[in-house]
Amino acid sequence: MKWQEVIEHPSLQDLPFKIELNEHGKIEMSPASNRHGRLQGIIYSLLGQYPGELYLECSINTSKGVKVADVAWCSPDFFNQYGEITPLPASPEIWIEILSPSNSQGEMKEKISLYLAQGAQEVWLCDNEGNIEFHTSEGVSSKSLLLHDFPKNIFEKG
Repeated sequence: MKWQEVIEHPSLQDLPFKIELNEHGKIEMSPASNRHGRLQGIIYSLLGQYPGELYLECSINTSKGVKVADVAWCSPDFFNQYGEITPLPASPEIWIEILSPSNSQGEMKEKISLYLAQGAQEVWLCDNEGNIEFHTSEGVSSKSLLLHDFPKNIFEKG
């Protein structure tokens, strides 16, 4: 399938899980818990304090199909260039994945590489306890290099 077909297909509306396309155009689904949704909301709220634009469930075209970030942050320049193109042809500056029990380390390593290859400057992984791991093209960072004072744990806002 093509991404536009997926988002317009009537039987795929209002599903309680995230859909992505793999490199063969096949749908991959990940169930989301209420905890996952809560973490997504907290991150979105915290990011709203920074100048820029936010996306929830942001789709991006990668070399391995369409992937969907739980949350993405971009600069006004990025948004002015790409806006709401679906899926985005390039990655917003910050790409955030909330880890689910079904995510393997290999899967997340591959997603980090895909997002960085599409132009993300940082990829954040949030675990179930709200801890953020910041990844750049140089590897794991102790903090966000773009949003310097973003908390390492989203429940410790100060």
